[in-house]
Amino acid sequence: MPRFAANLSMMYTEHAFLDRFAAAARDGFRAVEYLFPYAFERAEIAQRLADHGLAQVLFNAPPGDFDAGERGIACLPGREAEFRRAFVEQALPYASALRCPRVHVMAGLAPEDGDPAALRATYIGNLAWAAGQAAGAGIDVLIEPINTRDIPRYVLNRQDDAHAIVAEVGAANLKVQMDLYHCQIVEGDLATKLRRYLPTGRVGHLQIAGVPQRHEPDVGELHHPYLFELIDELGWDGHIGCEYRPRAGTTAGLGWFAPWRASQGNAGPPEVSLTPTGGGLSAARPGGPSQGSAR
Repeated sequence: MPRFAANLSMMYTEHAFLDRFAAAARDGFRAVEYLFPYAFERAEIAQRLADHGLAQVLFNAPPGDFDAGERGIACLPGREAEFRRAFVEQALPYASALRCPRVHVMAGLAPEDGDPAALRATYIGNLAWAAGQAAGAGIDVLIEPINTRDIPRYVLNRQDDAHAIVAEVGAANLKVQMDLYHCQIVEGDLATKLRRYLPTGRVGHLQIAGVPQRHEPDVGELHHPYLFELIDELGWDGHIGCEYRPRAGTTAGLGWFAPWRASQGNAGPPEVSLTPTGGGLSAARPGGPSQGSAR
């Protein structure tokens, strides 16, 4: 049965961020994800997870100046030191403290005069470095193809390109974050792509939303119950992130979730045993991007 993670950046926005953990648990979720944790102390978030029996399954590495419109800096030549410092000083310590087994690295926007070859080389170099840093802590690094209707000039858009990058880097802990909302807008043919990519073991996380308006998954052009059955058939045992914008109140829109609520079970132990990587994992200061939508 599918296991769902509430996305606390998009869902439960009728509550303050730290109150969203309790709201998600009350509605039957046993796992959560969100964009960024850095505006809050690690211990504060860890306590919310423990208090409400929730597993933290995903968040994003620092994306550069999010409020100024940046959506990652991993592909940007000249920003390598900034990316790497934020990854080891913020992303990895938060992942270890929250016992989160995966971190999404946003690629970034192609500058108007950017050289595609240089952008790709920088991206691959940063991903290889980040995967190496994360491996010792048992953490997966994820990359996500995102549609350019929501984020114009985002450099990674297609599933085949993401999988080619993963293959080129060759790190076992570098995987693809397959958001079916973005995939439908860019490529379509979701069932075929799920059959192609899930058996490879290179998909590290799934996400869903209704298409085209990004509301609940029971609204729009996709028939998610069919996709959920297929995901089960293919043996997927990870979480499916619910990265959608509720049409009204979050709880009122969870009719789609009702058939699976009882099967979510308890959060249980973390999916992997996380250990500090050592060497440069200094305490991160609170602060960072808001919890608004990245895409």
